[in-house]
Amino acid sequence: MSRFTALTENAHEKLSASTGVLLTNLGTPQAPTAAALRPYLKQFLSDPRVVEIPRLVWMIILHGIILRVRPAKSAKLYQSIWMEGGSPLLVHSQNQRDKLAAQLTEQGFNANVKLAMRYGEPDMAKVLQEFQQEGIRNVVVLPLYPQYSGPTTGSTFDAVSRELNKWRFVPQLHFINSYHDHELYIQALANSIAADFEQHGMPDKLILSYHGMPKQFFDNGDPYYCLCMKTSRLVVEKLGLSKEQYQTCFQSRFGKAEWLKPYTDATLTELAKQGVKNVAVVCPAFSADCLETLEEMVHENKDVFMEAGGEHYRYIAALNDNPDHIDMMVDLVKPYL
Repeated sequence: MSRFTALTENAHEKLSASTGVLLTNLGTPQAPTAAALRPYLKQFLSDPRVVEIPRLVWMIILHGIILRVRPAKSAKLYQSIWMEGGSPLLVHSQNQRDKLAAQLTEQGFNANVKLAMRYGEPDMAKVLQEFQQEGIRNVVVLPLYPQYSGPTTGSTFDAVSRELNKWRFVPQLHFINSYHDHELYIQALANSIAADFEQHGMPDKLILSYHGMPKQFFDNGDPYYCLCMKTSRLVVEKLGLSKEQYQTCFQSRFGKAEWLKPYTDATLTELAKQGVKNVAVVCPAFSADCLETLEEMVHENKDVFMEAGGEHYRYIAALNDNPDHIDMMVDLVKPYL
């Protein structure tokens, strides 16, 4: 090997290794206990992107009521879904990170792929600092929220920019803020739903349930509702379903304010009363299964439907580390590598 060739390959290796890909998701407690839930919920519910009411009033409610009561209740729910490797969200996210890294390597990219959570561990600031220490000069941030919203994707950008604001040298940054209509995302969802239909048969109704948000956020300009509706439209078009065969709705509301409608639990109750006996439920806003899918959708909403007169209810798993889901992630980050 000539000296020039050796120098060129060494330079290329350094250049390739200077790219970092940061996968992010919402977060998870370290353990399914009240003690672990308390700091996690405090960090989550203190985010002004998540709760948009006057800070003084909210801090009194949060510290005086919620953090005294909710950790123990949430801990019991987490205990029912906890996996050997930790919370389902963490386990699935780690698998996504590892498979994305393997795919990129297989395709000739030497990107450093890491995982961070907006709340809890792995801490986003610490992971970004690892990039800094490793000499990363190009950062691609992929928040795994298909549909942009302020409390999720917007809050992730806040956290990233807060950390980078402390750096003397700011790396080149590519922030992917939505993929609600990405062709490979829509295809992966359609593949998952079609596989369920093939295995279990066509339901009377397909329920596409997205995480809810206060209606006030939408009134103030958050595009999340519209992006969810577009995802639903593209997926059912891919599946060839009629308007009568599906319903889009919103789950996981909290507090007394009006949230995006229709509500998932109320929709399931009404459908059962109308004589709909067989439903399949999918949650397109969740890139990985977590408490809101495995407990709320698998159990709570199933009970709601069955008690209202339904007979058959099934949940279609999130895309998690499905091969076509990883292919989509590769396609999203590849242009910036």
